[in-house]
Amino acid sequence: MNERFLDPTVLARIDNHELLARTVVDGFISGLHQSPYLGLSTEFAEHRQYLPGDDIRRIDWRLWGRTDRLYVKEFEADTNANVIVLVDVSRSMAYGSGAVTKLDYAKYLAAALLYLSRRQRDRIGLVTFDQEVREFVPASARHLDRALHTLAREEAKGPGALAPAMAQVSANLRRRSIIILLSDLYEAPESIVRAVGALRGRGSDVLVMQVLDPAERDFPFGEPAHFEDLETGDRIPIVPHDQAARYRALMVEHVAAVQAKLGQAGIDYELALTDRPLDYALFHYLSRRQAMARVR
Repeated sequence: MNERFLDPTVLARIDNHELLARTVVDGFISGLHQSPYLGLSTEFAEHRQYLPGDDIRRIDWRLWGRTDRLYVKEFEADTNANVIVLVDVSRSMAYGSGAVTKLDYAKYLAAALLYLSRRQRDRIGLVTFDQEVREFVPASARHLDRALHTLAREEAKGPGALAPAMAQVSANLRRRSIIILLSDLYEAPESIVRAVGALRGRGSDVLVMQVLDPAERDFPFGEPAHFEDLETGDRIPIVPHDQAARYRALMVEHVAAVQAKLGQAGIDYELALTDRPLDYALFHYLSRRQAMARVR
């Protein structure tokens, strides 16, 4: 796999989200050598006529030999899932120590997940939120362009709160779905689990990806300075030499607690650092998707 095309700093130069998503997903899929059906059910459902752009690995060559026409195999998981991506657009997501902010990274990842899911013939939807739902694109096989355009124009503006936003999303879920939440999760772990747990209604599967900047985890700062809370605007004078070790310990504790409590609630978790190529998160999603298909 050519990871250069999955590097967030390279993706930052692409200002078209559809092109970005296609670049990421095509590059990712070309690197999957282990199984042509990773993330898909292998229970055969039906044939359909080959269309330009279909994966040639799914062509039924035996059928071609008998009919002289190209058909591809479809599988049970190809057509029966709603995939809804929830993107946190609260003010804290505007932080970035490098070329890519947390919101930029969440947008890249959301666009790739939406494109990948649609390529797998899922119905896709998008929700952006801060302390309430800001934009809602309902799940549909025809909503990829609408979702990508919505994603592209979002900015990090308001204060964030998971509970009221997740309650709104839950109230609008009409059927079982795969729900992927992208957020920096700057709330108490217990509050996060309660808020995200609301999405488990109707038997939906929930994956949480905590998007963090490496500087938030490692605290590499050396000079005394005023540090600003992007959510509230409060500024606090900090001497890093005195506080760095304590900060890192608290951050490790917070991330571990979030992961543990979500796991206890049956909710999958992945840490997504903004300097990490997107294939890490995409592979985790497909692996989890495969596991969910086996359970079903």
